[in-house]
Amino acid sequence: MKKKRIILPTDFSKNSWNAISYALKLFKDVPCDFFLLNSYQVGASGLSHKMAGANDTRLYNLIKEQSNRDLKRELAKIKELDKNPDHTFNLRSVAGSLVNAIGKTVYNEEIDYIIMGTKGASGLKEVFIGSNTFTIINQIDFCPIIAVPDDYKTDGKIDSMLLATGYEHLFENYELKPILNLAEHFNAKLWIAHVGSLEELSTAQKASKISLEKRLRSINFEFLEVARDASVNQTIQKVIDQDRAIDMVVMINQDHTFFERLTREPVIKKVTFNTKVPFLVVHLFE
Repeated sequence: MKKKRIILPTDFSKNSWNAISYALKLFKDVPCDFFLLNSYQVGASGLSHKMAGANDTRLYNLIKEQSNRDLKRELAKIKELDKNPDHTFNLRSVAGSLVNAIGKTVYNEEIDYIIMGTKGASGLKEVFIGSNTFTIINQIDFCPIIAVPDDYKTDGKIDSMLLATGYEHLFENYELKPILNLAEHFNAKLWIAHVGSLEELSTAQKASKISLEKRLRSINFEFLEVARDASVNQTIQKVIDQDRAIDMVVMINQDHTFFERLTREPVIKKVTFNTKVPFLVVHLFE
């Protein structure tokens, strides 16, 4: 079994620790190479961007040392929790922005998933994806991302997943792979929710739905037609509320689509539909 390669970004907050412990539980039986990644920037003067000149600055060295120390401390906490001999942990302390640090690591290390926390920014009512997570979802469009709400606790299982789609796209196998891998590993049921009525589907959308059925043959799935509420966002939220058994919401990020209608609503920002469950974003390579 090929080892899964997973980035765990951390700023050493409670929030990122929650996402790390989620990842360890979720992949507890799966051989994994984890990359524990911390990025740091030196002041507003942009010293870290002029690395050559900044290398010998005392401030830069102090921040770098602190990042390395904190990563080692985080790893010690992980080792107390995680006893799987098939789990290896690589510490990465990277100067520069989080987006660049993650992007380079994904590219160089052939990463399968990025798993990071989302922050509740304005009390309990609205859970906004932390601005970092939102930026990563928007800019790292070549790797699946699992965003974990900051108070979400897992029993390490995924029994059912909800994929929201507008059937705008003929899916390729490699695009569905991150979803199928999880569904197969956990023997999870995939609900495919389409907001609106089937009668309104265009010929292209119908073809996409048929093609999706073929691609999903290896797993247990069911189509779910959802009457349109005030907004797509509220509609999907309602589905999750009605079925508390949903352990993960999956969305496909592609240009000019359902997803964009959602983001204009501004769902991804409001995400995860004020969600109480983790949120997997898979990007399409068009």
